[in-house]
Amino acid sequence: MPSASTIETLTQLSYLVAAALFIVGLKRMSSPVTAVSGVRWAGLGMVLATVVTLAFMGASSLNLMLVIGAIAVGGILAWVSGKRVAMTNMPQMIALYNGMGGGAAGAIAAVELYRGSEHSIVHLTIATIGGFIGSVSFSGSLIAFAKLQGLITKSVRFGGQKFVNLAILLVTVALGFMVVSGMELGAAQGGVPAVSLFFAFALLLGIAMTLPIGGADMPVVISLYNALTGLAVGFEGFVLDNAAMIIAGTVVGAAGTLLTQLMAKAMNRSLANVLFSNFGESSSAGGTGVTGSQKAIEASDAGVMMAYSQKIIIVPGYGMAVAQAQHKVWELAQLLIDHGVKVRFAIHPVAGRMPGHMNVLLAEAGVPYDLISDLDEINAEFETADVALIIGANDVVNPDARANRASPIFGMPILNADKAKNVIVIKRGQGQGFSGIDNALFVLDQTRMLYGDAQSAVGQLIQAVKAAG
Repeated sequence: MPSASTIETLTQLSYLVAAALFIVGLKRMSSPVTAVSGVRWAGLGMVLATVVTLAFMGASSLNLMLVIGAIAVGGILAWVSGKRVAMTNMPQMIALYNGMGGGAAGAIAAVELYRGSEHSIVHLTIATIGGFIGSVSFSGSLIAFAKLQGLITKSVRFGGQKFVNLAILLVTVALGFMVVSGMELGAAQGGVPAVSLFFAFALLLGIAMTLPIGGADMPVVISLYNALTGLAVGFEGFVLDNAAMIIAGTVVGAAGTLLTQLMAKAMNRSLANVLFSNFGESSSAGGTGVTGSQKAIEASDAGVMMAYSQKIIIVPGYGMAVAQAQHKVWELAQLLIDHGVKVRFAIHPVAGRMPGHMNVLLAEAGVPYDLISDLDEINAEFETADVALIIGANDVVNPDARANRASPIFGMPILNADKAKNVIVIKRGQGQGFSGIDNALFVLDQTRMLYGDAQSAVGQLIQAVKAAG
């Protein structure tokens, strides 16, 4: 039987290897070419950390069986749901799973805080901070899931809402102080009601913060809660003296924070503006003074135009995801390439409902990575494109972001689709986009609207290109 010091050394070395695997995996996830292997490396690190923890946790056989049972149930549920979820529903799945991570961190904190006097003030303080962050991430992520899933269809806003949220925050902080200091709340068992109220108000804060945020801002919100979950896990790693949790949580928190900043920058908005403004709903954004009329085009005419083009840039958006049209879009692109047309895909950082949403959908359809470019790489090429094909995208191609200071998205970097010789926009109707902002691109002289569901419209384009060939 190894000595306690040997077991501790083996445990820490294993955690170090697991942390290295996490970092290698995260690094490889930064490129679509190596992303799949990155997920496997990080998964291997998680398996190693879990096995080592179970092997050396020193728990009773009953507790060990409960832990293994919980892992088995959770693993089976995750496997089944992961296999069944459609790629178009991936944003809400990520929001849900991210919330579970925050909830797990909050649960760890709750166990430690209910023990109370067994721990030092420093220990309780760290547990309280981690519990607060994890609880906010948990409830906020569930609201984000409900919004993306369509279970909550309207953002809840009322006068003085910011002050109500501030009051909830202050009450939560006060309760946290009481928990750490061991102050009683008029109860027989000191501190227990304070802990319960602390978590109740922390969960309420996550709900209150997320309910007013519009669906257009969900990519940033998901990224933010991902960062918060990582931070909460890191804090609880300190509480449990678990190096793997500390490192993994810190890495996830740092990566999520950087991604959140990049997403907010891509929208030319501060994080505070995302969290506390009313942008993101048609009721609040309104029109932006766009004048002119949209001009329709038949699929047969659009197909002929594309078949005889030399260069086409395709801009996918959430409309493509809703219609699950990514496979049809790639079929159209392949057909055009066979006709000698140069085809590229342009991806905006906030296209879709989560970071990388369009990249994931195109990868699922089998689009080669070298045909996909981000905003900085592709923008200069629009001027030489014969056709820019917009599929369900709105704000990310709205030229008002460059030219109209009255627009809510003024200053936001956009894809320069309006500089193409011809623009074809596939859109279900003449209404505003998801964010409720009129798009000046739709009324330009070189723009034509192909109305209809993206899958049906692209199918018609495929037939028209074939007929023109």
